[in-house]
Amino acid sequence: MKVSFIGTTMLLFDDGIDQILVDGYVTRPAITRTFTTKLSTDKQVADRVLKDFKMDRVRGIFVSHSHYDHVMDVPYFAVKCNADVYGSQSTLNVARGGGVKENVIHSFDDSLEYEIGNFKIKVFHSKHSKPTAINNDLGQTIDYPLHQPTKMHGYVEGGSFDFLITNKDKSFLVRPSYNYVKGELDGVHADVLFAGITRMSKDTPENRTEFFSETIAKVKPKTVIPVHWDSLFSPLYSKPETMPKISNDTATSMSIMVDYCLKHQVNYLVQLPLTTMDY
Repeated sequence: MKVSFIGTTMLLFDDGIDQILVDGYVTRPAITRTFTTKLSTDKQVADRVLKDFKMDRVRGIFVSHSHYDHVMDVPYFAVKCNADVYGSQSTLNVARGGGVKENVIHSFDDSLEYEIGNFKIKVFHSKHSKPTAINNDLGQTIDYPLHQPTKMHGYVEGGSFDFLITNKDKSFLVRPSYNYVKGELDGVHADVLFAGITRMSKDTPENRTEFFSETIAKVKPKTVIPVHWDSLFSPLYSKPETMPKISNDTATSMSIMVDYCLKHQVNYLVQLPLTTMDY
């Protein structure tokens, strides 16, 4: 299985036959523009990603939640790839606003398990990381087709989800947000865990211990790979930068995860944006 990390929480799974995409965000405008102007997909960057990663077999796009840095570019990728979109009602309204046809959008309200070629995708209810002044919209929904350009704050959370992706003898759990629903992963195993670490450095030791108990300790992965650590505000095709410290001290978060993994004999890998690895 080839897995490409395209930045933030965008992951492309490729078994050589079909491709599955988790989230879709490559535009990454500078911080001032992000907070002061209406945003639209950067089609030039998106087209480059499509070409560089040979995204000509994407059959499904699964969206973890509807903040702009997870869903904004999903409609463009869905239309260009002729791919189905799976997500919350809020995500589906983003897709509708971007011209995705009704017959290829699928609500997590209807099903939490899907089969696409040799892929099996199981969806779990999750929680977004704790709200801040920037993302204090948790639980709010997008109730109408959302058309670009639109302000960043138009992309409210709309519910959060994790994904267990299996293909033959390989299994991957994608948990984009640093949070958990207690007991939701009981009995779940994955070889590889992609774990969001934004806000981890801001949390208490007690909460971090509980997070690890509800994720790594239960899932028992062979390998943990952090996501959502790279800056949302630097161009995708540039030297990787970490999140601003006001949001997350990436070095501290990485160190905390490394210490836990070393103690529990779990491999810890950092996959850089725009890279592909075989698992």
